[in-house]
Amino acid sequence: MTTQSRSKILRRTVLWELVEEIPKPISTLLIITSIAVPIFLWWLITTFGNIDPKFLPSPAKVMEAFGRLWSTRELLKDTVASLWRVGVGFFLASILSIPLGILMGSYATIRALLEPIFGLMRYMPAPAFIPLLILYLGVGEEPKILLIFIGVFFFNALMVMDTVKFVPKDLIESTYMLGGNRWQTLIQVIFPHVVPGIIDACRINLAAAWQLVIVSELIASTEGLGRRISVAGRFLRTDEIFVGLIVIGVIGLFFDLLFQYLLRVSCQWATQKR
Repeated sequence: MTTQSRSKILRRTVLWELVEEIPKPISTLLIITSIAVPIFLWWLITTFGNIDPKFLPSPAKVMEAFGRLWSTRELLKDTVASLWRVGVGFFLASILSIPLGILMGSYATIRALLEPIFGLMRYMPAPAFIPLLILYLGVGEEPKILLIFIGVFFFNALMVMDTVKFVPKDLIESTYMLGGNRWQTLIQVIFPHVVPGIIDACRINLAAAWQLVIVSELIASTEGLGRRISVAGRFLRTDEIFVGLIVIGVIGLFFDLLFQYLLRVSCQWATQKR
């Protein structure tokens, strides 16, 4: 259906078009609103709700705690430690799971061999491996990084495999007709076609990596945002708990926007289709 014929059937609207972009000023306004409204409600509740700050500190109290932790460089050390663990674990999981997922999606033999065990591992909660990781590797950095690897690797490989399934078979057959071999088809046709799906899979699974690093830091850790939250909870420093949670959220939002930017820059053909 063309745009002209569709406009005759549907009443024209700016905000409620299906699978269409909205004007940039409206998009920016909605983004600001999504952040400003919760903060305003938070301030409103803590100012007029007569709530004990130990249960819900005000935005001002949280900012004071942030300034205090930042001035002593404790927050910076915790943030760097968590970023290091997430970065190493997620990077190792990605560089192994992406090519393996492409091969599983491309070759039925590899898929039949690996998909059952990957499906089995996917349903095992990664935090359940913590006692074994501590038993085998101690309480250093290795078990924390390996926990992130376990929690990301299997999901990422299966999600990449699923993206390969949606590569049009006509495209592959056309490549063969033009003289391409299997290796050329895999590298020059299948891989470029699934890059947007790979970026989306990594963007989603990075959130899982952050959840796992916080869990790992709650046990036998001397620094990290998870440890900061755990210690603050033990002494009822609710404002510091909020600081840790907000820092994690801001870091996550930054990487989410980074992945979206990478998708727009590297796969303009895909973003134009969306």
